[in-house]
Amino acid sequence: MAPAPEFSLPLDTAPMEARTTEVLPAAGGPWQYEPKWDGFRCLAFKKGENIRLFAKSGKDLGRYFPEMVAYLKTARAVEFVIDGELVVIIDGKPEFDALQMRLHPAESRIRKLSLSTPAKFTVFDILADENGAVLLELPLRQRRSLLERFVQSVQDEDKLVISPATTDRAKAQTWLDASGHGATDGVVAKLLDAPYRPGERTMLKVKRIRTADCVVGGFRYRSGTNVVGSLLLGLYNKNGMLDHVGFTSMISASEAPALTPKLEALKGEGFTGRAPGGPSRWATGKSSEWQPLRPELVVEVKFDHVTNDRFRHGTRFVRWRPDKAPRQCTFEQIG
Repeated sequence: MAPAPEFSLPLDTAPMEARTTEVLPAAGGPWQYEPKWDGFRCLAFKKGENIRLFAKSGKDLGRYFPEMVAYLKTARAVEFVIDGELVVIIDGKPEFDALQMRLHPAESRIRKLSLSTPAKFTVFDILADENGAVLLELPLRQRRSLLERFVQSVQDEDKLVISPATTDRAKAQTWLDASGHGATDGVVAKLLDAPYRPGERTMLKVKRIRTADCVVGGFRYRSGTNVVGSLLLGLYNKNGMLDHVGFTSMISASEAPALTPKLEALKGEGFTGRAPGGPSRWATGKSSEWQPLRPELVVEVKFDHVTNDRFRHGTRFVRWRPDKAPRQCTFEQIG
């Protein structure tokens, strides 16, 4: 007989994922709506004092969040698997930049951050209960009831809380309208009668999409080529300085060769305020070097989330704005 697994579920269990849609669903329900938190998605496994934390990518998060491992070891429930979001709260506000700082190679640095900016776990599903029973096939309405009971038994408002949920679409719309600039990144809709399907996109996520006109303050060549790969975006701050706020890479392969010499002809001062660093840790296929441009071109982009006066994700190119003066591109658009 094969030995019993150490945990209730395999450690490579993938979290259930979501498809993107433009509006909150109403038909085809009943639906449960939840805020989409702006943090690190995490599955937490516990059996006795054995704790494992995994990101959606499968990355082991335990070493980066030692304070959460320590807390879950002391939680009264002896065994469970829960799904949620790790966030870091500073001055009452979630700070994604502080969360990213945890992904640091030095253990001493991680330990220091775990004390100065401890993480909180916002949970929204339970995959295995405190008795080791696997709950994947139960409908969400039953799992939510079990989750509420579980959180009541282990809750610590500084370390673990349950995510709000509602079946009221109007209330969910207020969450959506308030998202994109702080704690939440949109709304997730889940079928109340559906089981948990690891790795499948059976949920729906809705984001608040807005547009902004930005100055093109620089560009990067696509890695290994001499054609443009992405545009670096800027907005003027209250002191009249051009700050880097993000990038857009939705440039078609047919447009890039003709666009490149036009951009190269504008090489010049670039950003006068906050400047870009290297490429995003998640970016692929882009050169790490960027080329500064005179602030003459304006582009309209779509975006869904702003953190610390920067676009949290890559934006979507909409159109060029030759009718817009660069100095009109200010932070007031994204406030």
